[in-house]
Amino acid sequence: MIGLAALLLLRPPRLWDTLVQRPDLVDGVIEETLRYATVLQFGLLRVAREPLTVAGQDIRPGDRVVLHLPSANRDPDRFTRPDRFDPHRPDADRHLSFGHGPHHCLGEQLARIELRILLTTMLRRFPDLRLATDPETIPTHDQRVVHGVAELPVDFS
Repeated sequence: MIGLAALLLLRPPRLWDTLVQRPDLVDGVIEETLRYATVLQFGLLRVAREPLTVAGQDIRPGDRVVLHLPSANRDPDRFTRPDRFDPHRPDADRHLSFGHGPHHCLGEQLARIELRILLTTMLRRFPDLRLATDPETIPTHDQRVVHGVAELPVDFS
C-alpha cells in the first residue's frame, strides 16, 4: 500500500507537491488510496444464511457468494466517478478495503497509522521526491493475491 500511495501521489498531476504544502490532507489521501488501490485482489467467499436478491439475482440460503473488494470500492452506485483518484473525495472512508461487519480487519487502525507516519515523514524529509521513470512502465504485482508495485524507482534532491 505504501508503494501504491507513493505512485499515485508522484504520477501526474503530482499530488505530492500539494501534499507537501498541505500535509493536513494526508488522512484523506490515505482513505482514497485504500479505496482506489485496494490491495486484496481476491474475492471473499461467504455462504448466504437467508434468501436475498442482489441486482436482480436471487440468492438462496446455502449459496456461495463472493465479494470482490476492488469492484465494491469502484461501485458507481456508491462513489461518484469511482475510477478517478480524488484525494478530496468526501466519502472515501466508506470503502470496504478492510472488510465489513464481523469480518472487519483488526489491523485496520494499525495500517492507517503506518501509512500516516510513513507519508508524513517522507513528505517532510523528501519534499522533492519524484519518479525516476515513466509511471506507465512501473511493474506491479497484478497477478497475485496482494496487489502492489514490484519496484518504485524514485529520485530526490
